[in-house]
Amino acid sequence: MSRAKVQIEIVNVVASASVDQRIELNAIVRAFPNIEYRPEIFPGLVFKLKKPKTATLIFSSGKMVCTGAKSEEGAKRAVRLVVAELKNGGIPIVGKPKITIQNIVSYVRLGGDIDLERAVFVLGRSMYEPEQFPGMVYRMDAPKVVILIFSNGKLVVAGAKKEEEIHQAVINLQGQLEMDDLIHYPESS
Repeated sequence: MSRAKVQIEIVNVVASASVDQRIELNAIVRAFPNIEYRPEIFPGLVFKLKKPKTATLIFSSGKMVCTGAKSEEGAKRAVRLVVAELKNGGIPIVGKPKITIQNIVSYVRLGGDIDLERAVFVLGRSMYEPEQFPGMVYRMDAPKVVILIFSNGKLVVAGAKKEEEIHQAVINLQGQLEMDDLIHYPESS
């Protein structure tokens, strides 16, 4: 058995933030004409950044939700940039945003084929209905994440609050799959 190099790519980090004050959304629209805001459809506006490429929902309560970052630090930087741009645009904001990472989603390649038919019984806390969806849903306890496992060795890991939790979940899962002979790597030539 020749273990392949595991590839982990963070594809989305969701962060919530609050500036602990009310924000006048119409003032933001006046200061930034390219803002998406349709209050009759959705109560928040969308503030997009090109770098890092993110979208931040801003609500009149002063709460924000940033999506699209590729790292924890990228999400925090995006929120701080949005707040700085708002201040520079004349929107009165006092203090710094309080930022919390809510969810990190990553795409993983283990490099081997996984026997999902057996894995669903061996791993426990799993659901696999191939006629409904080609992947197995595995709810890991430590770290507390949900992993979509596909027979080709690809995974989607969601629910982590720190990047380290993604790495730990992948190490834990790969070790379990190998220990129970549920993953088979291609023979190296």
